[in-house]
Amino acid sequence: MSYESEMLKKYNMPSKIEVEAALLKTLFRHNGVVREFSSDETVVDEIAEYFSLNAEQKNAVLERTYLKENRIVKSPLWHRLLYRAADVLAKEKLVTRPSTTLILNNKKEWMLTEEGYDKVLEILDIPLIEKEVLSVKSFEVENIAKNILAQEKPKEYNPFEDSKKTYQVSKEMKLRNRGFRQAVIDVYNNKCAICGLKLYAPKNLRWEVEAAHIVPHSNNGKDDIWNGLALCRLHHWAFDVGWFSLKDDFSIITSSRIYALPNDCGKMNNYSFIEELTNQKLMLSLPIDANNYPHTAAIKWHRENIFFK
Repeated sequence: MSYESEMLKKYNMPSKIEVEAALLKTLFRHNGVVREFSSDETVVDEIAEYFSLNAEQKNAVLERTYLKENRIVKSPLWHRLLYRAADVLAKEKLVTRPSTTLILNNKKEWMLTEEGYDKVLEILDIPLIEKEVLSVKSFEVENIAKNILAQEKPKEYNPFEDSKKTYQVSKEMKLRNRGFRQAVIDVYNNKCAICGLKLYAPKNLRWEVEAAHIVPHSNNGKDDIWNGLALCRLHHWAFDVGWFSLKDDFSIITSSRIYALPNDCGKMNNYSFIEELTNQKLMLSLPIDANNYPHTAAIKWHRENIFFK
């Protein structure tokens, strides 16, 4: 038995397999990413609390002697166990190492891969279909979102896919859809571009805001940032059915049919959704980078094909 194994046994530390599962669960709770352990004691302590480690277990150290340099190096036993578990997950391609994630987003983080995401959903008994709505990130989807945002906005833009989408949605298409959703929600800072609502679920695994297509998927609209808007569920629905649209200057225009609605329609207690929507000064809240603004070609199509004048 090695010295490290003896120390793990002496302090009755959890097994590496148990720590691997706990680390996957922690990544899930933290939306798919945690900083490398040396710079994030919060996560180190969080997983320690999960195993109810006592002070002696958390403070135990390994001592290694470097003969050539004539020095003794001390490292926390719990940190060592946690890193070894993460290293196994990386070798199994369930997470990416901080060095890999650094290339993607300039941050030293452990990040779930799609395989790791599937694995933790299996552990937690959550259906795979939930990936379509959860805000948990994966390396593959993060890479797609990055590529979407890296494209330079064209002067002439065709918001339609070149070929008709098939009813059978491939794995690549699902990843692209999630990448689109992540890119759109990120550039709008998780807020509805109309009302500014910013709200997440109590467990912080799902945002209320949705990524809306200006030219819908049903009409073969592209998964590009210039064909997307971040909208709350109510404004997403109203936009999709044509109650309002956008002018080229990103001001809001509403359907004249709105004035024919009965007085009890479009109200939530003392708040009038309709009255707010017809505000003549209402403007779209836009992303910081103008490259990510909706394209006028997509807006024009929505005005002419979805919007009810």
